[in-house]
Amino acid sequence: MSTALQTRLAETRAAGRAALVGYLPAGFPDPDSSVRVIRAMVEGGCDVVEVGLPYSDPMMDGPTIQRAADTALAAGTTPADVLRTVQATADTGAAALVMSYWNPIERYGADRFAADLAAAGGSGVITPDLLPEEAGEWTAATDAHGLDRIFLVAPSSTDERLRLTTAASRGFVYAASLMGVTGTRAQVAGTAEKLVLRTREAIGGAGLPVCVGLGISTGAQAAEVARYADGVIVGAGFCQRVLDAPDIDAACAAVRSFAAELAEGVRSAGKTAPR
Repeated sequence: MSTALQTRLAETRAAGRAALVGYLPAGFPDPDSSVRVIRAMVEGGCDVVEVGLPYSDPMMDGPTIQRAADTALAAGTTPADVLRTVQATADTGAAALVMSYWNPIERYGADRFAADLAAAGGSGVITPDLLPEEAGEWTAATDAHGLDRIFLVAPSSTDERLRLTTAASRGFVYAASLMGVTGTRAQVAGTAEKLVLRTREAIGGAGLPVCVGLGISTGAQAAEVARYADGVIVGAGFCQRVLDAPDIDAACAAVRSFAAELAEGVRSAGKTAPR
């Protein structure tokens, strides 16, 4: 049985376009308001939403997302809040994922977390610091509860690492466009397209989608990445608009407008590679 994520990515692929994937930490700027912001992201055009599980040691994240996660933790956000946010996200019709470092899941209990996430309507989890060869417990839990597990590849990944990671991934594989942390950039890293091509070669005919994240913050950048990837992942740009807004109504308006700009870029992109 397909997850909502798999179904949505199949729909966007059939439509000849990439999916727009937005990220926001649960509980940012507070648990109730984060649900309002995510609804605005979907209203603007996000196909998939990554709900971040706030963590005190976010090694992959740059200052904007670290500040957002710190705000969520200061607001008292708990894993239960994360799961409630996932449920609210799934209720919008978008595919809902969790993005989490491994330590919080391990502390919660891998099988218990997978069961509770599936019950909340989540499709799967992105685990940026978990290697596939060390993910036996998580692989068993996601298989038992029908969830996708999304691992990362990077420009430094060897061909052997690409084959191992894509074989272990389900839903999509996350291609980190550059060696660095999350955050806006003046231009898309030149390593991104080559990484997508190398990853597709590693996948072979399996058809696993490749979605690109890190450093995408404008409609033009989204369009550029959408020409060769199956999904465009944006996080820091959404968080920054919430940080800059004077109140939650203004934050939702800014986020909705930003999502619409990105969605227009994704939908208008010409295609240079088969999906």
